[in-house]
Amino acid sequence: MAPDVLSRRTVLFVNIAHALDHFALLIYPTAVLAMAPELGLTYAALISLSTGTFVAFGLFSLPMGWLAERWGRRNLLVIFFGGCGFSLLGLAAASTPAVITGWLLVLGLFLAIYHPIGSAMLVSHARRLGRDLGRNGVWGNLGAGFASGVTALIAAWLGWRAAFAMPGLVCLAAGAAFVALVPGDGDGHKAKVGAPTIPVAHPFLLLAVFAVAIVAGGMTFNVTTIALPKVLDERLGSALPLALTGSLATVVFVFGALTQLLMGRLVDRFTLPAVFACLALLQPVGLGLAAATTGVPLLAGLVIAMASIYGQVIINDAMVARYVPPRLRAKAFSVRYFLGFTTSGLAVPLIALLHGWGGFPAVLGVSAMFGAVVSACAAGFFLVASGGTARAGEVPAE
Repeated sequence: MAPDVLSRRTVLFVNIAHALDHFALLIYPTAVLAMAPELGLTYAALISLSTGTFVAFGLFSLPMGWLAERWGRRNLLVIFFGGCGFSLLGLAAASTPAVITGWLLVLGLFLAIYHPIGSAMLVSHARRLGRDLGRNGVWGNLGAGFASGVTALIAAWLGWRAAFAMPGLVCLAAGAAFVALVPGDGDGHKAKVGAPTIPVAHPFLLLAVFAVAIVAGGMTFNVTTIALPKVLDERLGSALPLALTGSLATVVFVFGALTQLLMGRLVDRFTLPAVFACLALLQPVGLGLAAATTGVPLLAGLVIAMASIYGQVIINDAMVARYVPPRLRAKAFSVRYFLGFTTSGLAVPLIALLHGWGGFPAVLGVSAMFGAVVSACAAGFFLVASGGTARAGEVPAE
């Protein structure tokens, strides 16, 4: 197969996998709204069952870079499609809290494959880094956004079990197509992706600031995305049907998707630290507004916050691609997503704790504090990178 054809197909399936990864991860937070009456459990009790999903999602991303060296990235992505599909079918058949918890844990393990492996594959096969990262981000964000709306619609019409079973079948079908159309990893493109790594004078200080930003950003990302359907359900000021609540959540996620597309363009035109510093200011502003208001202002605050939170994902991936040598990128992506997603294991019990104590104003208020940490780290990253790079650091990260 010609390298260009292989690269185009690889990027397409990496994008599809990104959409399915976020879609599958966020089925349960919406499905619990329909599961509660049938199972006789509260929202706090049901949402707590997913703790294992998010712990596994972060924890098992760490070894994926090393596994890719032994099994191959393409083979791991095949396992991702198949494992997610069978896990979702298992959830569709589950009837007790213990079985639901077990299948959610297994689902988190397979979902952990995508980000370190898919990101490394995308960087290797991208024609233009910022543009392709932005497009990939849109696929993932649309997957997250449509998870709420599609899950709500399916659960309302066909029941919550179908809301798990139908995406499971889609994952299996996508995996079969990937096996048939993408025969191997390939060498990827050698042009734009091969741009020199940006040198820095204080790499360990820059790494420390970046790590704190990833952890704090992981908290805002996970708390906001997990709690969003219930936030809208409780705080829009009126009793809304499940389908409408899910659709409004989708609208909020779509704004995040559009921001990721914009971030991809900006990454190709401006320096990464400058873009990151400007974008991060929106996180505490949006989350603070959402914490203090209800109705339309709440919705506006969530849109602002989601745009910044999802835009940061593109910035983080671009930084790994530009500041880490190619031979270490798969492992670097594993560490990057381990730090960002391990916090999701803390996000679920934190939501339950804060919601029981002070409702969603407390949940969103604490998220705004994490957003302020991200903003401070972005400013620090800008200062360290601007003062510590050579002339190469002043070139836009293409």
